[in-house]
Formats: sequence, structure tokens, C-alpha cells
Amino acid sequence: MNREFKIQKLKDQSGFTLIEMLVVVIILGILAMIIIPQITVSTDDARLNTLQTNLSSLRSAVELYYHQHNNTYPGAVKTDGTGTATAAGDLPAAFVDQLTQYTNRNGQTSTDLDRTNFPYGPYLKGGLPANPYNDLADVLCDITTVNVTTRDSSATNNGWKFYVRTGVLIPGDQGNHDTL
Repeated sequence: MNREFKIQKLKDQSGFTLIEMLVVVIILGILAMIIIPQITVSTDDARLNTLQTNLSSLRSAVELYYHQHNNTYPGAVKTDGTGTATAAGDLPAAFVDQLTQYTNRNGQTSTDLDRTNFPYGPYLKGGLPANPYNDLADVLCDITTVNVTTRDSSATNNGWKFYVRTGVLIPGDQGNHDTL
């Protein structure tokens, strides 16, 4: 009787067989193969949407600056108002300062709120947004190009590339986003 009780007890124990476990693992593998590419596509779509939003915000700020500053784009004049910004170091600094600080009509900047002497801006608060494809928030300014159709970021790896004389702003990530 004791032996029959042990056999019955073994039969009553529940568990998964090796075949059942393999079937579950195979099904989970198939589901993972279906879901993971969709997550990757969603991530790429979100990055592209962020790029388009940041680019639109920057372009709007640049155009507003242009119309409020005697048809001059940010970065074209020095921030102290002493003339044209032509040195390589002057251009990006002037571009950022003129979009993120208070300005007067001549492009001079001030960090202090003084609506009498510096009535314009800031057009961007918190600095330039980062390019989501390379996480850079800097700008390369080109002062020599005058062709409005020029859009070439292949020579740069910056967050943004801005053509100071034409007002064209493109992503600078070398990622074939020049047409945005």
C-alpha cells in the first residue's frame, strides 16, 4: 500500500515537459523577432520628428530675428555692434548670442532685461536645441556662400549649419537630412 501511494503521488505532481518548454521558447522568439524591428522603426521616427521640430523652431527664430534686425541674419554682425562678423570664432558665438540674448536693432546683445535699449529677443531660451542624430547643439556658420540653394553638411559634424548670407539652416550631422 505504501508503494502504491508513492506511485500515485508521483503521478499527481504537475510540471512542464521539455517539449512544452521548447514550444514556449520558440513562440517567445518569434514574437521578439516581430516586435524588436517595430521598436527600432519607432525610435527612428521619433528622432526624425524631433529633428524636424528643432529645425522648425530654429528657422522660425532666425526669420523673426531677420525681420526685426534690418534684414540681417544672426551671426552676420558682431554682438558688440562694431561691424561685420567675419572671423571664424565670431560667427557661431554671434549666432548663438543673438538668438539667446536680448538684442537691439543693430545686433548688439545684452544678458540683462532692458527693453528700452535691447527690445528684441531672446528668440530661443535655454540655448540651441541639440540635433538628435549626433546630440550636438553647436553651429557652423558659413559667411561666404551666397547661393540660396546650397545645402551641404558633408564637410561638417556639428549640430547645425547656417549660411549667414542666405539664411539657410540645415542639420549638420552628415545624415542626408540636408533636404529638410
